[in-house]
Amino acid sequence: MPNPSNFLDAVGNTPLIFLKQASELTGCEIFGKCEFMNPGGSVKDRAAKYLLLDAIKAGKIESGGIVVEGTAGNTGIGLTLAGNALGLNTLIVMPETQSDEKKSALRGMGAELRTFPAVPYKNPENYVHQARRLAESLTSEHGVFYANQWDNVSNREGHIRSTAPEIWEQMGGRIDGFICAVGTGGTLAGVSLWLKDKDPDVVIAAADPDGAGIYHWVKHGEMRSSGSSITEGIGQNRVTGNLDGARIDDAFNIPDTELLPILWDLIGKEGLYLGASSGINVAGAIRLARELGPGHRIVTILCDSASRYESKLFNPEFLREKGLPLPPWLKR
Repeated sequence: MPNPSNFLDAVGNTPLIFLKQASELTGCEIFGKCEFMNPGGSVKDRAAKYLLLDAIKAGKIESGGIVVEGTAGNTGIGLTLAGNALGLNTLIVMPETQSDEKKSALRGMGAELRTFPAVPYKNPENYVHQARRLAESLTSEHGVFYANQWDNVSNREGHIRSTAPEIWEQMGGRIDGFICAVGTGGTLAGVSLWLKDKDPDVVIAAADPDGAGIYHWVKHGEMRSSGSSITEGIGQNRVTGNLDGARIDDAFNIPDTELLPILWDLIGKEGLYLGASSGINVAGAIRLARELGPGHRIVTILCDSASRYESKLFNPEFLREKGLPLPPWLKR
């Protein structure tokens, strides 16, 4: 492929790497798609790229316009950086519970950031509804675009057009399972639709944290959740526009006490400095591998870097308060 000429061209074509610890535990070959190597540092760069390019193509916004989005952080970072490259202004709305690292990054990139108390989606004061109302209240001669990563299917289309074909090619067309967590549903839905068209026997599964309803929805047909998780940007309790129609075969509930030891191994034994959502994805891949049995080939998503969560992930007081295991190197 030609050398990328700007931020958007550099999104995608990330490496697929073999995960030694997870593979040895299961007798399967488990691989991680290195989405943390996108130029904005996360898998959400893909959603940002296609949301903006499709909006520009449709005439919804042009250079000088305003992009508005409600986000846990990573999509906001992707939209801000891609928007900068396209001459767009960005207004980001996020829950105040998200990490200080992501808030600081957004402000440093030039986004206007507004935070609101974290409340459920059904509450009209939820940050997603706040973002939509803000977008409706703004005017610009160059357009105001409410990105709406949740229900705008350009999100999952981006994964149909890029992520899934990349995985297929990198795996040489030999893949038995794909699993990842659900935030907007774009990654899981897009990859599921493309892979199932290529090979209906590929098993597609969701890895779901405590506090989210996708596990119960896949297994029992209704949204139901309990507990909570320290993960950010994943965990859904409604069928978003992107998730609607996804071809999901199975789901696994992964508590924080299960994902964190796996995350510590990824960092301490494989040199992969990843955030908690990657831990839940690899934990889910291990569960799926055990379900399928030895000899299968499974892919998951390595979403972003631990650097966006250091104030939580490597804070012994925070982890002890929640009864969670510390990284072994912080015990020494």
